[in-house]
Amino acid sequence: MLTNWKKYSTFIDDVNILTKLLLGIVLFFFAIFIHDFDFMIYLTLIMFIYLIIMSGVKWLPLLIIIMITLFFGFTSSLFMIFYGEGDNTIFQLGIIHITNESLLRGLHVTMRTLVISFYGMVIPFTSQIIFVFYSFMQHLKLKPKIAYAFMASIRLIPIMFSSFMQLRQALKMRYSVIDKSNRKGLKWVNHLLIPTLSQSIRKSHRLAVAMEAKGFTNQKRTYYYKVPITMKDLYFVLMTILLVVVAYLLSIYIPITSISDIR
Repeated sequence: MLTNWKKYSTFIDDVNILTKLLLGIVLFFFAIFIHDFDFMIYLTLIMFIYLIIMSGVKWLPLLIIIMITLFFGFTSSLFMIFYGEGDNTIFQLGIIHITNESLLRGLHVTMRTLVISFYGMVIPFTSQIIFVFYSFMQHLKLKPKIAYAFMASIRLIPIMFSSFMQLRQALKMRYSVIDKSNRKGLKWVNHLLIPTLSQSIRKSHRLAVAMEAKGFTNQKRTYYYKVPITMKDLYFVLMTILLVVVAYLLSIYIPITSISDIR
């Protein structure tokens, strides 16, 4: 599905998934210790631009994902905004007490969420799920049995969904000759759920038997796909550092609120 959303590719598509994940984790912990409000504003804007340019996703699905991210990012800070402490009251109604300090702290938490979300969303848009496990096997020495088991289970998801849709269409035809009392409530759920689960179990069992017959072991093996660490990984690291540095310099030379400590 993510492949269908892609409009163009960038050099990040060729960066090793481990590099992306590691930098995402580092950025997560780095954002936690940012208390400069202007720094966080600029970093959020830069990561937003980074997502739009580097993800290579079509505008409509990207816009939908951004709107969902903004919604959850803002709602995650509502508790801090509504019930925070502060001296400069903006609005008060019952237990709801919004102050200038609580509003700024809540927005700061929202921007932290958005920075990590915008940066992290580029990873699934520029990575193939199969290369994740190949990279883990080749660089982190993940056991092949575990990696191939996960890859097989992921491959089964669209097959399960297709079986579910076929069963649903078949039931629509069958229900035309069945009394309504036999196709309502839990009976309708059972007609869909039980056959879907039983088919999935049978397919999973056949796949497991086939993998055992193919001789999937944890011994040393060759790989069809090579997932090396190249110079593009270094460029990606330098680009990430550059984005953070640019946001920091903008907060110093072009301040917006001049709030140096939001705690």
